[in-house]
Amino acid sequence: MLDISVIILTYNEEIHIRRCLENVKLFAKDIFIVDSYSTDKTLEIAQEYGAIILQNKWENNYAKQLNWGLEHAPIKTNWILRLDADEYLLPELIEELHKRLPSMAEDVTGIIFNRRHIFMGQWMKRGIYPVKLLRLFRSGKGICEQRLMDEHIQLLEGRSIEFEHDFCDHNLNDLSWFCHKHVNYAIREAVDLLDIELDLTGAAETDEHRQINAQALQKRMKKHQYAKQPLFWRSFAYFCYRYFLKGACLDGKIGFIWTFLQGWWYRTLVDAKIFEIKRACGTDREKIRAYLEEKYGIVLK
Repeated sequence: MLDISVIILTYNEEIHIRRCLENVKLFAKDIFIVDSYSTDKTLEIAQEYGAIILQNKWENNYAKQLNWGLEHAPIKTNWILRLDADEYLLPELIEELHKRLPSMAEDVTGIIFNRRHIFMGQWMKRGIYPVKLLRLFRSGKGICEQRLMDEHIQLLEGRSIEFEHDFCDHNLNDLSWFCHKHVNYAIREAVDLLDIELDLTGAAETDEHRQINAQALQKRMKKHQYAKQPLFWRSFAYFCYRYFLKGACLDGKIGFIWTFLQGWWYRTLVDAKIFEIKRACGTDREKIRAYLEEKYGIVLK
C-alpha cells in the first residue's frame, strides 16, 4: 500500500460508497469517512472495508466539513487524498501513483489530477474536460479554502505538479436527483457571484493570490469576468461557448442534456436567484446578508 490516507465526505451514499472503497483499497493505507449522520447503509458498508468513521453535523459548507475532518481524523500517513463517494481513480492513475509517489521530491506538496465527468453512463469528453484539480497533498501542507462553491485545496507551502491520468466523477443517481442538487447549488453559486460583484465578505479580493493550481486560478479569474456580464445573457453565452466552441455538440444527445442542464439551465437559475435577491434588497450589502441568513440560513462573515 502507498503512504496515503483517503478522506471521504458522506451522507446517504450507499449507492456509491462500495464502488469507491473497492477502488481506494487498491492503493490507500487508511480510509477515513467523515459522515453527516447517514440514515442508509453507508456506514455499514464502510465498516466492511475497515474505514475509520467520524461524524459531524453538515452545515451546508463542504470546505468547513472537510477541514473539520482534516483536523480530527487521526491521520498518520505522509499523503492525503480528498475524494467524493461518487468518484474513483482509473487504473492508469493508480499505476502512476505506484510508480511516481514513493520517489516524489520533498518540495512537491500537492499533486493535480484530471477529472473526467461520466454523465448518464457516458464520458463527457468535450466542453470542459479536462478539469484539473489538486486532490493529493502532503499531510499538514494543505487546507480547503473557505468558499461556498468551487472550493479548492490550497497549499500552505511547497509546490504542485500534474499527473497524466484521470479520476472519474461518476454519479449513479437519476436526473431528478441531479436537478435537485443543482437547485441547492444555485443559491450558493449566486452568493459567490454576489460576493465578487458587491464584496460581501472580502474573500474575492484575495482570489488572485491564493495558492491553488493554475487552471483553478485561471477559472476563478474568468469567474470574476463572468460576474460583470449581464444577467441571463451570460448563461446563454456560456452554453454556446461549451456546446459549440468547445465541441460538446459532438457528444450526442447526452452531451446536449449535460451541457444544457449544467451549462445553461443551472446558470440561468443562478442568475434568477441573484435577480430575486437584488429585487428584495437592491445592492445594500447589509440587507443582502440579513436576507441570506433569514431565507437560506447562510451566514456571511
